Amino acid sequence: MHGRVKVRTTEEERERKKKEQVLRMRAYRVAMSRIQKKRNAGELDDELLGLTVQILQRNPDISTLWNIRRECVLQKIVHLEKAAEIPVAPAADESAALEGEGEAEGDKGDGDKEVVVVAEEKPTAAELLQGIYATELGLTEQCLMVNPKSYNSWHHRCWTLEQNPQADWQRELQLCNKYLKYDERNFHTWDYRRYVSAKAAVPAEKELDFCTDKIKVNFSNYSSWHHRSLLLPLLYPNERHDRPMSEHKLKQELEMVLTAAFTDPNDSSAWFYQRWLLGGGVHLDEPATVAAFRCWPHKAQLGLKKPCPELAKIKIQLISGEQKWQPESWIPVNQEKTLWECTHSIDIDSSQAYELEVGGQRLKLAVHPTDKSIFYFVPPVAASSCSEELLTELQSQLQSCLDLLEYEPDSKWTLLTSALLMRAIDATTYHDQSLAHLAKLEQVDALRSGYYKDLAQRWTVELALAKWPQAAQFPQLFEIPIKSPKIPYNQYLIVADTVAQDEESSRSVEL
Repeated sequence: MHGRVKVRTTEEERERKKKEQVLRMRAYRVAMSRIQKKRNAGELDDELLGLTVQILQRNPDISTLWNIRRECVLQKIVHLEKAAEIPVAPAADESAALEGEGEAEGDKGDGDKEVVVVAEEKPTAAELLQGIYATELGLTEQCLMVNPKSYNSWHHRCWTLEQNPQADWQRELQLCNKYLKYDERNFHTWDYRRYVSAKAAVPAEKELDFCTDKIKVNFSNYSSWHHRSLLLPLLYPNERHDRPMSEHKLKQELEMVLTAAFTDPNDSSAWFYQRWLLGGGVHLDEPATVAAFRCWPHKAQLGLKKPCPELAKIKIQLISGEQKWQPESWIPVNQEKTLWECTHSIDIDSSQAYELEVGGQRLKLAVHPTDKSIFYFVPPVAASSCSEELLTELQSQLQSCLDLLEYEPDSKWTLLTSALLMRAIDATTYHDQSLAHLAKLEQVDALRSGYYKDLAQRWTVELALAKWPQAAQFPQLFEIPIKSPKIPYNQYLIVADTVAQDEESSRSVEL
């Protein structure tokens, strides 16, 4: 757990622990051998469960033993369900006792004392089932005290609760609170809490308040910031999907996270959250968006803004008046699956108007001046538009970061965040300054210099693509402002006939 101090041991202490480890290993091998023999023999009984407990309480990360316990529990459940379906007949000795008791009552005199026999109630099948579930939950709690980050223990607890139709989800929420008091940064507990809160139908507002309280206690909490990032888009959705949440709430979150980041500029948790806030709010479930398209009589190429592994499920049509063509058999051209190609046979009349329909989106196509093919192009958006209020907040945060850099010029998180803020405000105006910050980061954070170089190349190509439609040679020629064997945003370049990397050399795009 976090905050534990490593205690140095003497040579004698190490020798003693080594002997203890040898004894534990022998006991472990004997127990595991016994467990495997019983399982192979189909003896899924209480003795087998007891043997697994002996080992799991010391090492809860043995998946095999948890699997064996689940086999035993499922078999016990089946036996109880079968027993509950069979009516229980009175035992022979009980019948005889009842007959003898009847005869005794007939011979009993006035002076005899009446003896009342109260039969002991046997637990019902439902009560026995709850006892089985309680045993499993109790074992997982013991194991989590040994290792609060045991994947197997948390998984077995989830499995047990799924089997129990009478699971107490409120108790599970209290258990989460208990473990988060021990370690508020345990991502296993946070993940389990998301599972439990969904089952208990806890309002998202209440979860957000809980998350805020944990951040106030310790802002250096990746799990809490992440939990917050999952709740905010649900509570404060952005209709345009160009921001993670509504602009009003985004402004409040930026103010809060800046306070946390400036408290300790070297702590990365708040900076990561702020980076998410400055992102575009793109979600994986959003439909495929067309970046570029080009169609010849014999084939077509389609570039997408983000990967789309299942393009075959999306309806794609080429429309001209009453005529419609549906290109099929799309094949991915690149590994990222952002560039696709298909072959077909279409008579293109450059005098006609054409539209491309992709997943319900209709896009107007233009005629290519070189070969009369038809094409579509929209440059990548470096930053989303924002209101005057949000823009003022972003500019204020940028100024705060620049002020902090005067005192700590080598603060890598401040350098990176200020560069991201510049792009969020105006990517074109701040382009050179943001690249200067990335160049400084290559020196300050040399272990990640490759990442900063890639980021600088992407930003540079983004700006060039944004300016390309206004160029005199659009769409025939695109001049790449970088020298790199791998060009970012390659799917946007399918509309170009030639892609030039410098004045001395150029390469033709394969069409």
